[in-house]
Amino acid sequence: MNIKTHKLSFLVFLYVLLNSFHGSISESDSLILGCGTENAAKDADGRNWEPDTKFINGENSVSVRAQYQDPSLLSETPYMTARIFTSKVTYKFPIKPQKRYWLRLHFYPSVYGSNNAEESYFNVIANDLTLLKNFSASLTCKSLTQAYIMREYTLAPSASDFLSLTFEPAVGFAFVNGIELIMVPELFDTVSVMGFSDQTLDAKTTNMQTMYRLNVGGQYISPTNDSGLTRTWYDDYPYLYGAQSGVSIEASPNVKINYKEVPTFAAPTDVYRTARSMGGTKEMNLNYNLTWVFQQIDPNYMYLVRLHFCDFKYSKPNEIVFNIFLNNKTAQSGADVVGWSGGKAVPTYKDYVVYVTDGKGDEELWVAVNPATETKPEYYDAIVNGIEIFKMEAKKNLAGPNPKPSEMLAKNEQQQKAFQSKTNHAQVIGGAAGGAAAVGIMAALCIAVYQRKKRYTGTDSHTSSWLPIYGNSHTTASKSAISGKSTASSHLSATAQGRCRRFSFMEMKKATKSFDEANVIGVGGFGKVYKGIIDAGTKVAIKRSNPSSEQGVHEFQTEIEMLSEEHLYKGNKPHLSWKRRLELCIGAAKGLHYLHTGAKWTIIHRDVKTTNILLDEHWVAKVSDFGLSKTGPDMSTGHVLCARPALNPSLPKEQVSLADWALHCQKKGTLEDIVDPTLKGKIHPESMKKFADTAEKCLSDHGMDRPTLNDILWNLEFALQLQENMDGSSHSSKRGGETSSEDGSLRHQNMAMHYSNLSLGSDSELGSDDTSGQNSTAVFSQIVNPRGR
Repeated sequence: MNIKTHKLSFLVFLYVLLNSFHGSISESDSLILGCGTENAAKDADGRNWEPDTKFINGENSVSVRAQYQDPSLLSETPYMTARIFTSKVTYKFPIKPQKRYWLRLHFYPSVYGSNNAEESYFNVIANDLTLLKNFSASLTCKSLTQAYIMREYTLAPSASDFLSLTFEPAVGFAFVNGIELIMVPELFDTVSVMGFSDQTLDAKTTNMQTMYRLNVGGQYISPTNDSGLTRTWYDDYPYLYGAQSGVSIEASPNVKINYKEVPTFAAPTDVYRTARSMGGTKEMNLNYNLTWVFQQIDPNYMYLVRLHFCDFKYSKPNEIVFNIFLNNKTAQSGADVVGWSGGKAVPTYKDYVVYVTDGKGDEELWVAVNPATETKPEYYDAIVNGIEIFKMEAKKNLAGPNPKPSEMLAKNEQQQKAFQSKTNHAQVIGGAAGGAAAVGIMAALCIAVYQRKKRYTGTDSHTSSWLPIYGNSHTTASKSAISGKSTASSHLSATAQGRCRRFSFMEMKKATKSFDEANVIGVGGFGKVYKGIIDAGTKVAIKRSNPSSEQGVHEFQTEIEMLSEEHLYKGNKPHLSWKRRLELCIGAAKGLHYLHTGAKWTIIHRDVKTTNILLDEHWVAKVSDFGLSKTGPDMSTGHVLCARPALNPSLPKEQVSLADWALHCQKKGTLEDIVDPTLKGKIHPESMKKFADTAEKCLSDHGMDRPTLNDILWNLEFALQLQENMDGSSHSSKRGGETSSEDGSLRHQNMAMHYSNLSLGSDSELGSDDTSGQNSTAVFSQIVNPRGR
């Protein structure tokens, strides 16, 4: 064999070695344990969880099942069973020396027999590394408004062939629901410390805690869809800061990601096929930073920030060059992705270490990029594909303090305790169009005139998996879509309470016929939901608390979904005419317009979707939820133009988002292909065009380019007028787009009635009567208020 053949063989061997972790991790290298379980069971992602009994001494620990399953738990495994420790207990796990491991700990703070997780504080130590100290899973979940959490650590290679994992009660007891110990390839190297040019850290020998892992510009990626390392990647949208959030971009189907600079396990292909850029406007890009803000950052620690890049659009250096900032300090000047990677669609990543000092407050970590101009690049833009943030150990310690619940949450808890001795009153939540929402203390009555519709009966884990998850803990999608929703929705509810009618216990008892079980239409952790009649005919849903429930007020807020149309309506979905659908859109727009400009308080809904638009027996749209409900797992029953949900992960990737797919078809001139088949040939072309143009403007990347709700109403009502012409409601002989003086007069009368219904009057009257000192448009301008998102 000649030298050339030897060299080739060596290169092949080296390539195989570097990419040996491309496939799934073998079972012999992994331990996935359901703590306290007797038998193996699969979770929502199909992963198998084995019992933990053979790795622990049975003394001083018991296996107990949780008394209640939170609706956000997509499966019982591993959270519904816990191992409870009444004194110090140690697991012993076999490991391979000199190998790095993921260690993931899962906690569901519930009531386990006589053990209430609210009374549990404990320490967790891996060999001599403190992971958690005086840890309260209950306080942590409560602060994050999550039902359960996962803590992920990456343990540096050691010479030992076993790992000791110790749980030690500090107060009450300790517990754990699930443990994962996964062998992984070495992921880190030596990294320079920002601000200390002469100082480096050997990350290869450092233990760390995963704080955040984001698929920037992309969607949620489950552990089973990771590149072999069972990581979870979350949507980055909840972390974006400021008025400008850039644009999400995706590689075209014919682009192949070429892993020649980094191993395939660095990040899955889906991370490198999507990115967030600043946009296509040079002047705008030069005047803002594309910024992400991360909270729950413990001070006095080093943090390793890994940024993933892959330019799948440009192929030459100096086409896009940008600067990178961490906590307002320059981490990298003149970042050129193609210059780093060597070509188009070639992934790479860069690591930076930043020290977060103690600011005596809620510490944050900011990541920002903006165009670099020094090298005069061809385009003034910046891109990021993925962000990972790891907290690095300090003196064999990774523990941080328990987070403090917000002032609003603490106040709600005080109100709850004060109300436990009173059972004769309840708070009211209004559910009509243009109404305001209020937080119920122990029971709530949701006014929602309704038709009967099929109740929700199951959970679809695929649907929620495509929606943003907030933080490095787990929750259902809508909690995360409003960044935990602990402050915004609570504040909204508190300020709106003055608009709500208060009902006595006797009134509610009479409305439900003494809470007759025959009137139960839903059951949640907080209690049962009853249908009832008040005020001689108004149909309502009344939620009554369960005295033995473990849930508090903030959980109650998230369970208002029990009162949404998914639970109140029954019967088969009718085929709605185009005219009827336009009327529903107009009704919803009127309700939102009222919330923005006509209510006593300025209200931004922030969770508009088909399942939050209730319909009465006359098909009048009612805006509901007001940002309190979680996203329902079943989104397949809403009426939209296309008779499909807004997000459908079962479709081909380019069709998952209805908005993105509709824009694509609109640009190609094939929008009629995605219209509900029952409407084919029944829509006036000009009405369809007006509706589609309006929808397209609403999806503009920049807030300044989107129409106001007032403009949307005018356009929708004009589309309705055009359709009525075709249907024969008015002069059907006219060509599309023509408007007679009679039609124009009718349209203006309708708009005048609309303003009258909103108690606004005309535009000029609104301007002259506005004494608040604030222009309503300015209140909602994302440019004026950079925290608008």
